[in-house]
Amino acid sequence: MISLGVSGWSYDDWVGPVYPQGLAKRDWLPFIAEMVDTLEVNVTYYRVPGERTVRGWVDRTPDGFQFAVKAHQSLTHDRKAPDFGAFADGVSPLVEGGKLACVLAQFPYSFSADEANRDYLVKLRQGLADIPLVVEFRNRSWLEDVTFGLLEELRIGFCAVDEPQFKSLMPPVVKATGPVGYVRFHGRNYDKWWQHEEAWERYNYSYSAQELGEWLPRLRQLDSETEVTLVYANNHYRGQSLDTINTLRDLLEEQA
Repeated sequence: MISLGVSGWSYDDWVGPVYPQGLAKRDWLPFIAEMVDTLEVNVTYYRVPGERTVRGWVDRTPDGFQFAVKAHQSLTHDRKAPDFGAFADGVSPLVEGGKLACVLAQFPYSFSADEANRDYLVKLRQGLADIPLVVEFRNRSWLEDVTFGLLEELRIGFCAVDEPQFKSLMPPVVKATGPVGYVRFHGRNYDKWWQHEEAWERYNYSYSAQELGEWLPRLRQLDSETEVTLVYANNHYRGQSLDTINTLRDLLEEQA
């Protein structure tokens, strides 16, 4: 099953392009949840929201709706004293409500493929117990058979990415290493990827149908080898991510 969604939903610049003028912020979530299959939660990287907030995500989305939750930065970037229990407790309302698709652990470029970091992946898997887990690597050194073998052993999904093809960034490699397949469309804004004044400039990009069509065979293959394939568009400026997902949905339906 391929589930299509967007990365985040609380963007002021979506008022107009996505959200009607005057729509209350608390109604943004149920509004967007009627337009996608799943949502990626980014706020949990910075802080784990309180139980009331997380239960609100459960209550204000349709039955069967799924969230992918980004791991807190202490689990992926600091890594000195990761509190796996506190993070698991924070997302437990999603687990109890049957709406947690997985946790996405997005590692920095400095997290390269060496023995210590491979050991940390084992620690991360053990720390989050039975929670479905996916990792996104930024460092290309992870693109080797030993990595994919370890992920398969740990039942950790590998996150494929679409982004500018600089030598320092990950290429669009797709691998099924766990029960969850995962793909993120970051956009291909070469000019603003490294040099920008505002963070949103990096993700200011509109995909063409031809560019998205390149991914159809990859998505179908990933879907055939996993229990669920989650696809998120992160080119979120002024709702371009929603356009990406709608176009991709049309292409998949046409192909079917």
